[in-house]
Order: sequence, then structure tokens, then C-alpha cells
Amino acid sequence: MATVRYLGSKARVVGQILDLVGPPSEQDGFFVDAFCGTGVVAARAADLGWPVRINDHLRSATIMARAQLVSSSDAPFAELGGYEAALARLNALPGRDGFFWREYSPASETGRMYFTEENARRIDAIRDQINRWEASGALSGTERDLLVADLIAAANQVANIAGTYGCFLSRWSQSALRDLRLEPRKLRPAPVEHEVHSRDVLDVPVSPQDVAYYDPPYTKRQYAAYYHILETLAWGDEPEVTGKTGLRPWRDKASDYCYKSRALDALASLLRSAPAKRIFLSYSNEGHVDLDELIARIEPLGEVTLHELAAIGRYRPNRAASAAGEEVIEYVVELEQAAVAEEEGAVT
Repeated sequence: MATVRYLGSKARVVGQILDLVGPPSEQDGFFVDAFCGTGVVAARAADLGWPVRINDHLRSATIMARAQLVSSSDAPFAELGGYEAALARLNALPGRDGFFWREYSPASETGRMYFTEENARRIDAIRDQINRWEASGALSGTERDLLVADLIAAANQVANIAGTYGCFLSRWSQSALRDLRLEPRKLRPAPVEHEVHSRDVLDVPVSPQDVAYYDPPYTKRQYAAYYHILETLAWGDEPEVTGKTGLRPWRDKASDYCYKSRALDALASLLRSAPAKRIFLSYSNEGHVDLDELIARIEPLGEVTLHELAAIGRYRPNRAASAAGEEVIEYVVELEQAAVAEEEGAVT
């Protein structure tokens, strides 16, 4: 279920990525998606039979990714009459003048136009009810996250934006004028073994038996700023927001991978520190880091293979992005670490 048009999404090349990874063997551990984004790669890995460990420093990302791993038995909504009944109750709520209405609709002091006033009221009512259900014990953590993921998906369908939440449009788009409505997603028929983390990528648990997959930011775009509204939906809080676009505090989640002067060192350090025998790194030709330089840094670690994937259409939210060209070439750097292989041999 597509939820958000996400910068750097691997939806169009996920099949190629998992063809390189392959299905798990009896000796394999987890598929570790340490920059999981919306979770399209982790979900495909789960389809192949991998137990999955997801991580992202944005809570909204882990919630969207987790929703793609949830089965019907994980989220029975026993206290609310089932999943679809819970959604129906949320859809039937009257709107309320809350945080989103006050900050992200024309009712705000600066007239922000992320959502119509009516849709902002509906977001406030739904998010408040999810909080109330959780506080009363009517929702498990998995059920709460599933409902929040559905709210994120619904809000994105009526958001008055070009693609990200870095800014809003000055005129209402046709989609923004539709009524916000939560839609049930197709849940998995059987449980998937998975873990969810939201921490610095260097702190994500990884073992030699795991396959580590890294899809870091490539450019200067800071995800915490570009998706700030989704973070507020995920947390269900009311932060102090600033500026024309109503940014929540985000600089504590600024990524070194988004700074050209730091990106190469950050990537090289990440790959050197990962104890997994098999590592896969997604990158593109528009990234800060020259791949030849990165490969030169990590070649001492083991066997490195550069795979060129399909060229995909560039995300073009504005004229500057359109002028940069039509396509982006996606790559996967595959590293099989010699030292880890030797350690495994010594143990066995």
C-alpha cells in the first residue's frame, strides 16, 4: 500500500535489489533495513521469507514501514470490534479545532495551506481518538501504529503539497479539496518475524549472520525537515512550530549523510563498523559521494561489487529539480567482508 511519495523511494527498483540479496538460507539471520523509509524494501524481503529488522531515525518512517509487516493476527482490534470497525468509528468522528487546524490550515495565524480547515479538523479528531484509545488500553502498540500509518496515508492523499512537506501550495489542488478518509489496508495473512527500532544507524543491532541493507540520504535534503508534519502525526504531540512552513524542531535529527563535506566519511565509517558478512548499500548518481572514492575506501574490507540498476524518473517538485535532468541512475554497492568470513570460519 503506497502511503507517501518519499524522497529516494526504492519502489521502482526493489525487485532488482532483492534479486541481488536473494532468499534467506538456514544459516542467515535478519534482513536489516537500517534506513527503512516507508518500508518497501523490508516488505519485499519479508515476502521472500526473511525475518526483518527495520530502523529509521524518523518515527513516522518506522510506523509506515511496520504497517507493511503487520498480519491480521498481530492487530485483531478485539476491544473495538475489529480493524475495519475501528476505521469506521474514526471516519465517523466530527472534526475538532485542534493542533492541525490551528497550525496547518488557513485558520493558522500565517494562513498555512497544508490542509483545508475541515480536513485539518478531521486529522485532529482522529489523532486525538487514537491517543484516547491507547490511554484506555483499547489498543496494543501494534494496533496504534497501524491506525497512525493509515492516518498518515489518508492525510497524504489530501495534503496540499507538491510531494514533500517542505512547503505547501499557494492554491488548492483538486486532491486537497477531497474529504479525508481512512481506508483499510490488506494485512498479511500470516505473522512476519520482525523488530522495529528508531535510533542512530550505528546503534542498530547487526550480527555476522544478518544481511545489512543501507539506503542513506544522498543529497542535502534533510528528511526530518521535509517530513516534519508526518513526524507530528506519528508522535501525536503539539510541538512549538516556527516559520512560514510551521517546522517542528528537527535539527537534533539532522543527518551527516546530507552534508557533502561529511557524507563520504560517514558512509565509510558505517560500512566499516557493520559486522554483517553481506552488506548492500543503495546509492545514486546524484548523491554527494563519488562511488569510486567510496569503493576505494572500503575495498580493504573484502570483495566489492558495483551493480547498476535501472534509471528512474527524477523526483521533480520544482523547476530547479526539473532542470537537473530527467533520470537518476540507481546503484547498489555489494560488500562481502573478508574479516567476518574468516571469523565465522574460525568459530565453526
